[in-house]
Amino acid sequence: MGPFAWIAIAIVAMLALVLARFRWRNWGATTSEIAQILTGDEFVPNPAGGTTRAVTVDAPAEEVWPWLIQIGQDRGGMYSYDWLENLIGLDIHSATGINPGWRLREGDRVVLVRPGWMGLKKGYSLPVALIEPGHVMVLRQSPPEHPWNAVWSFHVIPQGETRCRLLSRSRDAINPGLGGAVGRLFSQLLDPITMLMTRKMLLTIKSRAEQFPTLATTIPQESVV
Repeated sequence: MGPFAWIAIAIVAMLALVLARFRWRNWGATTSEIAQILTGDEFVPNPAGGTTRAVTVDAPAEEVWPWLIQIGQDRGGMYSYDWLENLIGLDIHSATGINPGWRLREGDRVVLVRPGWMGLKKGYSLPVALIEPGHVMVLRQSPPEHPWNAVWSFHVIPQGETRCRLLSRSRDAINPGLGGAVGRLFSQLLDPITMLMTRKMLLTIKSRAEQFPTLATTIPQESVV
């Protein structure tokens, strides 16, 4: 293929990503869920952007929470496309069982990128800003550690005794100036990928909770890979 063909393919791919972003920006969420004020929103009261993504889980809320609370590169993984993440050396392995040692508390950090990856000595992690056990977990990044103020929150909302909704919400307020503008552009370009990875994460947690009751899948830490 000649250079013009590759350019055409690149343009088509970029257009597809843009269309996917607008079509699935708030994948799975209802209009009321998108508009709803959720715990954690108060950290970024006037966001420059945000998304709400959701899935219905045919399992009680108490079966979903144990899977959610053990996320992290050095814990139960991210429940997304492990093969893709590991293709770029992130060393993530999503757990298929519940490990009591992988619980998160306020002040803990959720590791997204392992230390040493691509020269990042400390890797990349988000502090747990707030937890309401069984219902809400809020991860936050803020200056001066990060160039923008943002939250990524998860919400387990019961719908009767045997069903619940699992929501993922992100809100960000980019700092003014060139650095903030570049960060905002980078965030927008990555959003289609973020959507796909978050969608897979929600669907995997849904599948785990529906297929494997947590009491039947509690396993020792050393046996999880």
